[in-house]
Amino acid sequence: MPNSHLPTRNEAWGFYGSTAGFTDADAAWGIAFPAVAKATGATAEGVRDFLDSRHGRHFADDVHNGIHAGLAPEAAIDAAITRWMGWTISRDTSRETGIPKGLPYLTGFVTHFAIEAEQAD
Repeated sequence: MPNSHLPTRNEAWGFYGSTAGFTDADAAWGIAFPAVAKATGATAEGVRDFLDSRHGRHFADDVHNGIHAGLAPEAAIDAAITRWMGWTISRDTSRETGIPKGLPYLTGFVTHFAIEAEQAD
């Protein structure tokens, strides 16, 4: 599990940019980053790159839906994590990305970004 909290590299889009429209983006990032890291056990780079991606934007949309339904940001993030951990990688997604079929969706994509970050070094 990562022991560091990395700043976004994508303030205009991804999770950070999308949350700026409905809550304090810095605060949401500060809650989501360690929560996603804990849930997935991925590297800090994997968590950051996932949150900065289009998948992070979709994750932010899920968080926004929770806040709109009356949840506090922490609870909305926890609910989104629970939902994304309940979904699994499909055969088609596995073929497109190389993420093993059946992995929890959140774990699969965060790990995918962690591997990509490691390969870029």
